[in-house]
Amino acid sequence: MEDMEKPAIKVLLVDDHEMVRIGLAAVLGTEDGIEVVGEAGSGEEGIRLAREYKPDVVLMDLVMEGMDGIEATRQLLKLYPDCKVIVLTSYLDDEKMYPVIEAGAFSYLLKTSRASEIAEAIRAAARGQSVLESQVASKMMNRFRHTETEAPAHKELTEREMDVLRLLAQGKSNQEIADELIIGIKTVKFHVTNILAKLGVDDRTQAAIYAYKNGLAE
Repeated sequence: MEDMEKPAIKVLLVDDHEMVRIGLAAVLGTEDGIEVVGEAGSGEEGIRLAREYKPDVVLMDLVMEGMDGIEATRQLLKLYPDCKVIVLTSYLDDEKMYPVIEAGAFSYLLKTSRASEIAEAIRAAARGQSVLESQVASKMMNRFRHTETEAPAHKELTEREMDVLRLLAQGKSNQEIADELIIGIKTVKFHVTNILAKLGVDDRTQAAIYAYKNGLAE
């Protein structure tokens, strides 16, 4: 008995430029196993059509009037977590790229991509495989390496400064800190100044909040 033919991958296009949608629909319409089920000109319309067509893959523009692609991606994936959102945009700046990836975008392509690359990204998404533009992958790796190697600010504090920070976080005054550590009050003030500078905070309250958030004080 012959295997049943796999159903076509249902694709929804979300882009506020009509000519972009027309071009994508025409190109993808010639691809085997891919069916464009709807076209939306805004994020809001994209959410509405997603409810109607329940697409497998959404090609999402980022910059649109009203609801942008970041918020549309976030809302769409709350409704349909299994849907794969492929960002297709002209933008490669951090302010747009990282938020949409954090919102759940599965793949990220530029509009300079070839039609065959877009079609293959759709098929890959349907298989559960993410595709990132090479420039995007490079930026992500650089950010990851930076995060991995960047030490927390409090690692710059000396042992004595850590003692002062813990007492400061308990709400103790400079005099109380001086009495407990058996040091002069001028020394305490010197340590507090260094602590604020090293942690990059403006006052004692922010230093205390930092200490609690990072498990440095009880």
